Amino acid sequence: MSTSACVCLHGKSFLTEGWFRQFLHKPKKRHVHPETNTRDVPMLPSQSSSLLETQESSRVPISNSADPESRSSSSRWSKTYDVFVCHSEHDLIPVQELVSYLEGEPDGLRCFLQLRDAAPGGAIVSELCQAMGNSHCCVLFITPHFLQDPWCKYQMLQALSEAPGSEGHTIPLLAGLARSDYPPELRFMFYVDGNGLDNGFGKVKNTVWHYLQKIS
Repeated sequence: MSTSACVCLHGKSFLTEGWFRQFLHKPKKRHVHPETNTRDVPMLPSQSSSLLETQESSRVPISNSADPESRSSSSRWSKTYDVFVCHSEHDLIPVQELVSYLEGEPDGLRCFLQLRDAAPGGAIVSELCQAMGNSHCCVLFITPHFLQDPWCKYQMLQALSEAPGSEGHTIPLLAGLARSDYPPELRFMFYVDGNGLDNGFGKVKNTVWHYLQKIS
């Protein structure tokens, strides 16, 4: 077949030679006028500031978390509870108010309340000792009923033996008692006065958090 032969494509005829030359023909490059080149156009001050703001907003913010879990390291989670509350059963109502305050947000603490958290059927001594060993701090809710309860005195001595000399581990909260009635075993440490406006709950919570931050 000669080069002048026709090729029929979809009902249209094209000369093979002319079509082949057109296929091989490369289009000329277009020259952009210097005035229209965006690279040479200076950036206006408003454009520069908006670009910087866009770059700043696209950066990943640095977390500055202040929640209870981030304020202490993983050492806090090495134990099941933050606070073991030692109290007489006759003081259950005010103790429940204390626990509700300590567990409340923000900065909620993990508290052990024996009538609520002890395993049913478990031996009293083993349950209390295990819970105290799994707690960072021990709050002694000292009242007239506390002084008359042998179990409370046992738990108090156990708390002192758990961390002797460790400041902030054992926190006495004195309620409804005079300074002269303060247990002699605790004479070497300060107590929280439970006769204030908030019954000393706020100071107890701050003391626990201070201890947790100290061990982190």
